[in-house]
Amino acid sequence: MVISKSPPIANKLLAALPKKDYQLLRHHMEEIPLVFEQILYQPDDLISDVYFPNSGIVSLLAGVKERATLEVGMVGNEGMVGLGVFLGVNASLNRAVVQGVGSAMKMTATSLRKQCKDGGLLSRLLQRYSHSALAQITQSAVCNQFHSVDARLARWLLMTHDRMHADEFQITQEFLSNMLGVRREAVNKSATNFQQQELIRYSRGNLTILDRKGLEQLACNCYQIIKKEYDGFLH
Repeated sequence: MVISKSPPIANKLLAALPKKDYQLLRHHMEEIPLVFEQILYQPDDLISDVYFPNSGIVSLLAGVKERATLEVGMVGNEGMVGLGVFLGVNASLNRAVVQGVGSAMKMTATSLRKQCKDGGLLSRLLQRYSHSALAQITQSAVCNQFHSVDARLARWLLMTHDRMHADEFQITQEFLSNMLGVRREAVNKSATNFQQQELIRYSRGNLTILDRKGLEQLACNCYQIIKKEYDGFLH
């Protein structure tokens, strides 16, 4: 008789819970697909659900006017989208949009509040993740202010590569310009430069990482600061 094993828990926050705690939480969740460019929240939207990505990436975008945006945070399977609910906030400050396809465990905001109201390990994990997310946002703000488009693009590609766990992913130049807060011409110039150096291949909305070490050499030290927090916040 073959005993089938449950698949491993893909989201790192959920995987850090004891099995019994996770099983209780699982009853309040459903798995959903994350579709490229799907919008999970708009600014000022009531946050009715939170998402624990299993795979894929959700970008958090801040806007300064109707069509100008800048990525202030990136969430992969290390975290949760809708962290404001845990922090006592009911509405979204940013736009949350799927940048990399995958799936997520969806849970109502009401259920999350109930699960966290008495403290416990989930609350402690989300506290630690809150610090990690704040560190990422802070360092990204510094990077966007002081570093070149090439360095910022290299950092962004490396962060995406870390979270997608794949060398190839979808991205449009318009979307990438929104991520970096620069004009499409600047993104096109940097992307062309990266292709000429054989660091990446970009064609028809598909980008492939060819030389990760080369990107690491071009990226500013912001990447290592963010990666250190990303790798270690659960330890």
